[in-house]
Amino acid sequence: MLAEIKIWLWLLAFLVVSSNMQLHVQAVPQVPCFFIFGDSLVDNGNNNGLPTKAVSNYPPYGIDLPQGPTGRFSNGLNTVDILAQILGFDKYIPPFANLASSDIFSGVNYASAAAGIREESGSHLGVRISLDKQLVNHGITFSLITKSLGSKDSATQHLNKCLYYVGMGSNDYLNNYYMPQNYTTSQNYTSEQYAEALITQYGNQIKILHSYGARKVAIFGVGPIGCTPFAITSQGTNGSLCVDKFNLDAQLFNKKLVSLVDQLNKELTDAKFIYVDSFGIGSGDPSLAGFKVANVGCCPVNEIGQCICSKTPCQNRSEYTFWDSFHPTEAANKIYAARSYQNFLKTDTYPMDISHLIKL
Repeated sequence: MLAEIKIWLWLLAFLVVSSNMQLHVQAVPQVPCFFIFGDSLVDNGNNNGLPTKAVSNYPPYGIDLPQGPTGRFSNGLNTVDILAQILGFDKYIPPFANLASSDIFSGVNYASAAAGIREESGSHLGVRISLDKQLVNHGITFSLITKSLGSKDSATQHLNKCLYYVGMGSNDYLNNYYMPQNYTTSQNYTSEQYAEALITQYGNQIKILHSYGARKVAIFGVGPIGCTPFAITSQGTNGSLCVDKFNLDAQLFNKKLVSLVDQLNKELTDAKFIYVDSFGIGSGDPSLAGFKVANVGCCPVNEIGQCICSKTPCQNRSEYTFWDSFHPTEAANKIYAARSYQNFLKTDTYPMDISHLIKL
C-alpha cells in the first residue's frame, strides 16, 4: 500500500509540472522576477567562456533541447528551467554571462559549474564563479536596476517581489573536502566542524543577498551525493547502495541548513526563507518514478565524470536518473522542480513550499 501511495505521489509530481506549464506559460508569471544562485545543477551557460574543465557547451549535452548544447549539464532542461515554466515565464531565465539589459527585470541566472560556498572549491578544474562572486554580479544587476528605475528604493521594491533560488554546497564536498590531494579542508576540519564553517559562511552570504532586496528565498539542500555514479565508481560502497560517508556528511550539512533557515526567519522578519530537502526528494526507490537505471549515467564519461564529447548517449533517457556521473536527467529534474514548487511529502520543504512562498 505504501509503495502504491509513493507511486501516485511521483505521478502527481509530473502531472503538476505539466498542468502548471499549460496553465501559466501564456499567463502573467506568478512572480515578476526569478534570480538563481548555484552550481552546475542549474548553470545554463555562465561557464561557457571561462578557462575551465567544468563546461558542457558541447554534444551530447543538450541533446533534447531544440538549440542543442547551451551550457546546461543535462540532456535537456535543468531544475530552474522547469521552475521558470511552472511559474509562468515565457522564457528561461538568462545567464549573467550574456545578459541583455532588457532581461534584468525578469531575473538572472548567476550559477556556475564547480562553484561553492568557499572561494577555493572547484579551483582544480579552472575558473568558476563562487557564491561570493555571484553576489558581486548580482550587485551589478542591482546597480543597473537602480539606474533604470531612478532610485535604490524603487529597485529594492521591485526585487522584494522576486523569487530567489539558492543551491550551493555540493562542490564544497565533492570538489574540495573529498579531494585531499588538492585541498587541505579535510585535514583542518572534522565533518562536524566543516559543516559548521560552511553554514556560518553561507548565512553571511545569504544576508548579503537580503541586503539587495531578496525577500522570498528558497534554499536547496545538498542532495544524496553519495549516490552519484561518480561517488559509487570512485569510492566503492562496501556493500551499500551508495557511499555512506558522503551521504552522512550531506545530511549533517542539511540539518544545520534547516537551523540556519530558522535563524534567518527569526532575524530577518521582513523576509521569508524556506528549505528544500533535495536529499529526501532524491532518495528512495527510483523505480517508483519509472526510472530503471540509477547507478550509472546515460552518457559515456571522461575522467572527471562529464560526458565525452560527441559520444552517443543512451536512447532511453527518461529511464535514467543521471545524465552523466553527477547531474540528473531532465526527467529527474522535473521531479525536483515539481516537489519544490508544491510539496508531496511534508518533509519536501520547510516551513512551506515555493507555491506558498511566492504568495507572501
